Amino acid sequence: MSILISGTVALDSIHTPTEVHNELLGGSASYAALAAALDAPVQVCSIVGRDFPAEHRALLTGHGIDIANIEFAEGRTFRWTGRYHENMNHRETLDVSIDVLEKFAPKLTAEAAAAKVLLLANMSPDNQIAVLNQVTGKPFVIADSMDLWINIARAGLLEVMQRVDLFVINEDEAKMFTEASNLVTAGWRLREMGPRHVVVKKGEHGALLFGPDNAFFATPAYPLTEVADPTGAGDSFAGGLAGSLAAAGNASPDFSDLARGVVRGSVLASFTCEAFGVKRIAAVTPQEAASRMAEFRRCTSW
Repeated sequence: MSILISGTVALDSIHTPTEVHNELLGGSASYAALAAALDAPVQVCSIVGRDFPAEHRALLTGHGIDIANIEFAEGRTFRWTGRYHENMNHRETLDVSIDVLEKFAPKLTAEAAAAKVLLLANMSPDNQIAVLNQVTGKPFVIADSMDLWINIARAGLLEVMQRVDLFVINEDEAKMFTEASNLVTAGWRLREMGPRHVVVKKGEHGALLFGPDNAFFATPAYPLTEVADPTGAGDSFAGGLAGSLAAAGNASPDFSDLARGVVRGSVLASFTCEAFGVKRIAAVTPQEAASRMAEFRRCTSW
């Protein structure tokens, strides 16, 4: 089954206590697509500027990712600069340059519109709705979001949630959105806002999956001895989940499909954290991913 991923393709500059890397390939769609491409054919819908480096374009296409729905517009590519502190759990945004992203109006080819799995990676709810309005058939729809859209585009985000099968958000945002201090309560409240299923990401502590009648707690995430750069881990999680569902080939995934997707997403996100930018997730082989999945299963079964 094919996957359409719509989101941002960006140039990231990342500062950690030990290293600084500039103009790395980044953006929600980039990380998600590279993770999903391990399991299924992927098409990406986004916008970049004419300055988008040829080597980044080649990296995406070299992984079999169809970029026919990426618009190459006049102007500069969206850029983000961030700094991580010692424990790597918190970051601050140093600079954001929206540039061509401000005029992003998603346009889908007929092939992209017919994808069986749709991942609306982190981007504005208006862009997510524009993509939803163009899809044909009945894809399984996953949407990711963040605190920015809760604060400045709540009405649009609520509309998106009414139209998706699975909504993904992190724990702090889930509590803020629902005004709940308890994370389990927040998960159930999010379901009441529209989506049939909800995933709450907990970073190194795994994720919670809430369904109509079931809950699945994937705790912890795959453990790492060292984290180089956590940028894009959440996007890789969403992409890995989408790829797992597409590979399963079930047009109407059951709860066990989704639970496996949550584990797959967690495992692929762990690779992303091992190097700066997309370097590690872009280098993962299917064999490495399968081995880490098996190891995760051994370590969490009893």
